[in-house]
Amino acid sequence: MPIFNTPQTLVAACSFGLEALVSEELRNLGIEILQTENGKVRFRGGQAELAKALLWLRTADRIGIELASFPAENFDELFDQTCALPWEDWLPPDAVMHITGRSHKSKLFSVRDCQALVKKALIKAMQRKYKLQTFPEDGALYKIEISMLNDQATLMLDTTGPSLHKRGYRSDAGEAPLKETLAAALVLLSRWEPSRILCDPCCGSGTIAIEAALIGLNRAPGLKRKFTAETWPEADLKLWKTLRTQAQEQELPGDFRILASDSDSKVLRKARQNAQNAGVSDQVAIQTLNLSEFRSRKKYGVLITNPPYGERIGEKAEVLALYKDLKALMDSQETWSWFVLSADHGLETAINRQASKRRKLFNGKIPCQYFQFFGPFPSRHDFARDEA
Repeated sequence: MPIFNTPQTLVAACSFGLEALVSEELRNLGIEILQTENGKVRFRGGQAELAKALLWLRTADRIGIELASFPAENFDELFDQTCALPWEDWLPPDAVMHITGRSHKSKLFSVRDCQALVKKALIKAMQRKYKLQTFPEDGALYKIEISMLNDQATLMLDTTGPSLHKRGYRSDAGEAPLKETLAAALVLLSRWEPSRILCDPCCGSGTIAIEAALIGLNRAPGLKRKFTAETWPEADLKLWKTLRTQAQEQELPGDFRILASDSDSKVLRKARQNAQNAGVSDQVAIQTLNLSEFRSRKKYGVLITNPPYGERIGEKAEVLALYKDLKALMDSQETWSWFVLSADHGLETAINRQASKRRKLFNGKIPCQYFQFFGPFPSRHDFARDEA
């Protein structure tokens, strides 16, 4: 099976608005970008590049191998094109073949029918190559997605398994959890550096603070989990082990502190457990505190938060009260930089401030704005005094 014998077209799927971050992460890994489009970044690589991306990407949801893409306006075209592909290059005869699908703006709108047809064509192609009538399907999992978009069929082989946001540390989510990939994106977009204090005064189950700590430590987010591609017969397990060892060796000292607080002591128990599971308890200080009580003696800091908003959990009156406390806090720490993710377009009016920059992001299916309020950059003298 020569799937990794030559470089493949790999696709990193992500939430809308995070494509530039995913591209930046890939470039930092020394990986060649082919194309960026809505919710996807295509790149080129073999098994080493795939393994690096799976281990290191913080803002992508999953990575697939693009097997083929072709026009298909009817079932005959879909079947014939699928059957003509060299499936023996990708799947062994004992492969567990799981077909998923989706369709949008296409004549072949029945996802179930497309899935069944792809499986039938795939089996026929493998029968022709392997000279078998039936297949045991008792080996490694090969999850194949058929995607129909504007009558264009794309076949993708998943390499990931559970979504990349599942780092393995979340014991239990709060009432309205933030995905780890989005939390990491908020930190990366802030351009925070561990030399400055970082706070989240509405931390919930602690995801922003934990992801910031992982970034500060330069710890690969996929270090402690397994991926589907590792289970394939052609997986170079020595390579995977080497890349994991190299990732561990690239970790940085954790001589920084992140403050995470919330008024809900129950959800903070989950935050503490999550921080412990992630191995960042020494970097993340968690305390029960109302937003109105939050203060810091540091002159220059970074605050990143995802406060409750009406569409998500809070009553409008509660949210307005929270905004009042947020405004007071911003007034008291006016030299800080502030980064607030919210679906409430009235946030700027409520806190009587205009954002330096806004970015449209999605919290799940909820369209949000990432309001960025830049504070002054500290002089060398002020920075040294702030560190003292």
